[in-house]
Amino acid sequence: MPTAPHPATLPGRRHRWGEHGLAWAFLLPSLAVFAVFIGYPLGRTLYLSAHANDLFGAPSRFVGMKHYQQLLSSADFGETLLTTALFTLFTVVPGVLGALVVVLLLENRIRGVRFMRSAFALPFAFSVASGSVVFAVFYNPASGVLNGLLSQVGLGPVGWLTDSRYALISVAVTTVWMNLGYNVLVLSAGIGSIPTEIVEAARLDGASGLRLARSITVPMLGPNLFFLTVISTVHALQSFGQIHILTKGGPDSSTKTLVYSVYEKAFAYGSSDFGMASAQAVVLLVVVLACTAVQFGVLERKVHYA
Repeated sequence: MPTAPHPATLPGRRHRWGEHGLAWAFLLPSLAVFAVFIGYPLGRTLYLSAHANDLFGAPSRFVGMKHYQQLLSSADFGETLLTTALFTLFTVVPGVLGALVVVLLLENRIRGVRFMRSAFALPFAFSVASGSVVFAVFYNPASGVLNGLLSQVGLGPVGWLTDSRYALISVAVTTVWMNLGYNVLVLSAGIGSIPTEIVEAARLDGASGLRLARSITVPMLGPNLFFLTVISTVHALQSFGQIHILTKGGPDSSTKTLVYSVYEKAFAYGSSDFGMASAQAVVLLVVVLACTAVQFGVLERKVHYA
């Protein structure tokens, strides 16, 4: 009597094992890159955050959660978190809403609309360093453009970057301008993907102007707006270049965000407190993940996917 073949020798199972092997072969390069550039740095950061270090930054002894306890009990760290939250609010909301207003205005049939689209998308071509240098010239207290305009109307000069009342807003305005081009491009692409028959049907029903934007355009742009909100939040929490170039965290730490605090602890002014800097970096990671989770849990429910 013939015996049944072992399940492992069945052609279908051999075919599935071959597919799995091929899939892993394609995944291994990406997994290797992920392990080297994400997995190892994250593990090293966690390791350093749990160790004290010597004058040269080398780990010396295990301290467990001591760095995190110091952070949670520090008033300066609380102010840094508040500054980070305010900077994120001042950049994300105006950046996304401003780009939306620009795109809706550009949808009107006006002369030179192509030139206007290119002009508003131009900041996307600027790097963080070059954009920050441009605004440093604008904010210059002696020869800056903004104080020059104020003097024309009889107002005195303003310390845009040297007065703690204006410094954070000034850096936020610079960030909004640098992100505006990208936001406009994303929303313009979203408007271009809206089916024309939906828009024409709404126009036939008498919708136009603000009513058309509120009832058709903005809801259809939900996925693009949600994407920009998440990405802009992550970028704001990780912003460093414009802060370093314009204010270096000052004056009086009024622009010192969590990222810049990590830099100060680890590298600035000869410091090498890698343990505390790593603990702050872990807190930053938790903040980014928490903000992203809240946005996906709350905002995504209101997004309409066509």
